[in-house]
Amino acid sequence: MQNGSNGTRRTVVLDLDGTLADTSADLIASANACFRALGRGEPLDPLKDALTAFHGGRAMLRLGFERLDGQSAEAEIDLQYPLLLENYRCAINVHTTLYPGARDAVERLRAEGFATAICTNKPEALAETLLSLLEVRHLFDAMIGADTLPVRKPDPAPYVASVERAGGAVAHSMLVGDTRTDRDTARAAGVPVALVTFGPSGMDVAELGPDGLLHHFDELPDLAARLLG
Repeated sequence: MQNGSNGTRRTVVLDLDGTLADTSADLIASANACFRALGRGEPLDPLKDALTAFHGGRAMLRLGFERLDGQSAEAEIDLQYPLLLENYRCAINVHTTLYPGARDAVERLRAEGFATAICTNKPEALAETLLSLLEVRHLFDAMIGADTLPVRKPDPAPYVASVERAGGAVAHSMLVGDTRTDRDTARAAGVPVALVTFGPSGMDVAELGPDGLLHHFDELPDLAARLLG
């Protein structure tokens, strides 16, 4: 087993939506189901609005209402959000797929002695369900969701918890994500961050100044070795 310079097990923490798996189509479908039930049609596009999907249910609802009414409706968003979650729970893995090479990369990391964990702003129960349906839950030593702790990313506490529950130390860990939230989480925790370029933001994530860019999961083990030593 390869460890950090002081023998501490190195840990790679991954975001879920938009990083490990492309969940955008199922997320958009859950929001559109809310609008259909209101008789408002389907204002969101599963391709064009993928980036908004990765910012969460409220972001999708807000965008939909802005398109329909020219303004967001926070009270209506509060009413629809639980319905969106239920829609999503019932159809969480219809179109969702792991990004190419994701499973192999995580398996290789573990074979090389890294601990692996998930830190996501998806509610914990939904994240656990999805990881199990994708048949990868066993590849992660820990999983922290949006409601596992009283706070969520970009607060560093969920990240710290994911590393510690995986048996690692924050000083020998890194985060792999796809958004500014992930970048800010890593900065708050004082750890390196790699952002994926195969999501809807593409190369625009380079503007966030990450410590590394991940163009394909095949590159992750070598990138982790470089950033963690």
